[in-house]
Amino acid sequence: MKRVTLLTTVMLFVSLIVMGQKKPTIMILPSDHWCDMRYFMTTYDNQGTKVKIPDYQKAFIEDTEIGPVISKIGQVLTDMGYSLKDAEQEIKSINTKTAEDNVTISKTSGASLVESPLDILKRRIKCDILIQISWDMSRSSDGHSTTFTLEAFDSYTNKRIATSTGTTQGVGSIAELLASAVKQNAKPFDKQMDKWYADQRKNGREISLTVRCWDSWENDLETEYGGEELTDCIQSWLQKNCVNGTFNLSDGTESFAQFEQVRIPLEDEKGKAMDARAFATLLRKYLSKTPYNITAKVMQRGLGEAILILGEK
Repeated sequence: MKRVTLLTTVMLFVSLIVMGQKKPTIMILPSDHWCDMRYFMTTYDNQGTKVKIPDYQKAFIEDTEIGPVISKIGQVLTDMGYSLKDAEQEIKSINTKTAEDNVTISKTSGASLVESPLDILKRRIKCDILIQISWDMSRSSDGHSTTFTLEAFDSYTNKRIATSTGTTQGVGSIAELLASAVKQNAKPFDKQMDKWYADQRKNGREISLTVRCWDSWENDLETEYGGEELTDCIQSWLQKNCVNGTFNLSDGTESFAQFEQVRIPLEDEKGKAMDARAFATLLRKYLSKTPYNITAKVMQRGLGEAILILGEK
């Protein structure tokens, strides 16, 4: 009996250690600078403004270096415990033109909601961290000298969370030289990402949430339910459902409320990764019940931004 108890205790201790060492999921792409220098850029219309963005699909098809580079660097990071998601395979399945034409018009302001191809990619293959790589190579009689820059961004907020640069010399393929350089400089980079992820697990993932009203709706955010205006009721719900009750009402009118720095759990009750749309859907379901009985529509831009429009779907 004592042996069974001891074994159970040891297994529990080991599982806790493993859980504590859990690493975030990552996706690796070439940086905007790298794509621009190699003319792998395209433009799309974002609410009347021409935006220049990387053409990842063209880069993966035409460039002979980027695939092996991402594979080698991905191997270095997976050996450190990170879970790598394959961007190249997912990009092949995304019809960029269709995504760019998928525009929703708001009845309230006439504004369009457009997801960039990168936002769509991040939503399709949810990851915690987007890593961008760029490099420059010079040749000499002693071989190659390669300088790289590795930057990590929060996929939900696009905030930079880690940076690493380095230079390596030697003979070999670009992928091998870069992998060697990244490995030599990996510890500080890994430490920065670990610090960020520990904060996420403790304080929640950061998103932004916008609540709006269709102009066809007879009510607005100042309508009272049980003696409280709807905006206050929504804030009470956020207080209960955000991690540590953390959120910020940065702007608001009778038909509009902008919540920023909204901290949500990393996972839902079923262990599935929580994003802005999933969190906004929970609010939508809450408002659909008595005493509110409000019909609403959830729209999403990337992983970290959701718009809840009240009054109809």
